Amino acid sequence: MGRDNRRTRRDRARQQRQHNTEPPLQQVEFPGIMGWMQRNGRILFIIGIVFMILSVGAGAFASGLGTTDIEPPEATETPEPTDPADATPTEEVINRQYASEPEMALEEGIDYHAVIRLEDGGEVRIDLLEDEAPGYVNNFVFLARNQFYDGLTFHRVLPGFVAQAGDPVGTGSGGPGYFVTPETNDIDFERGALSMAKSSLGVSGSQFFITLGPTPNLDGEFTVFGWVTEGMGVLDDVTPRNPDQPNQPQGDVIAGIDIIEVEDPESETTPEATATGEATPAGEATATETPTRTPGQ
Repeated sequence: MGRDNRRTRRDRARQQRQHNTEPPLQQVEFPGIMGWMQRNGRILFIIGIVFMILSVGAGAFASGLGTTDIEPPEATETPEPTDPADATPTEEVINRQYASEPEMALEEGIDYHAVIRLEDGGEVRIDLLEDEAPGYVNNFVFLARNQFYDGLTFHRVLPGFVAQAGDPVGTGSGGPGYFVTPETNDIDFERGALSMAKSSLGVSGSQFFITLGPTPNLDGEFTVFGWVTEGMGVLDDVTPRNPDQPNQPQGDVIAGIDIIEVEDPESETTPEATATGEATPAGEATATETPTRTPGQ
């Protein structure tokens, strides 16, 4: 009896399990797209793996391609080295201001000559009178050798009268920062005489003039320290101009003044005269913006 009951209970439990147990999840059929995906899940999985691999590879490829396509910045072009023969030399700085007139440096037994070279062509040769006006000659030689006159102009040229130069300002009011000690001699002013300009303050340290004709009215007031021996025709052709008048042309430029030393000179080109010094001690005068007077001012 007990055995039959146990068997009955087992059979009943078995029947109940068979009626209540649901089918496995994979056996449930979903409708529509979900059903298609359920049936092709393995294929979709493989496609996803392939897509992921292609995506990573494409990103890396695109990254590499981008770097390659970007052009590098252009390098700044470096000029070819200039051949020294073609290079423009650095302009030499010329000193045009000094504390006082130069110390005497003329040598005994030497006849000094000066050659004024104009930028537009032409030269004027002057025999400097070192015996008759040693101070003026020494000063002129010093400035010429230090290129003081290079690039300056004949700023005052009155035909038949004088051609004046040596002003770094170009108006007749400039100078080297000092006046020279006055000198006098007995040489008369004829055509081609070289002299230093002066003002009420003293004898200019740099401005000089050359007479273009006889000027006896200058005798005793100015001092001759040189004579033109060649090139008076060049001076006659220098551009006329008066800095005291408006709208004047550009003055003719001095390219340079060369100093030539001649040993054992036979004789000077002027009558004998004795130079005497006067008054102003060397270097004590102070230059100002006062126009420097020349004959006729």
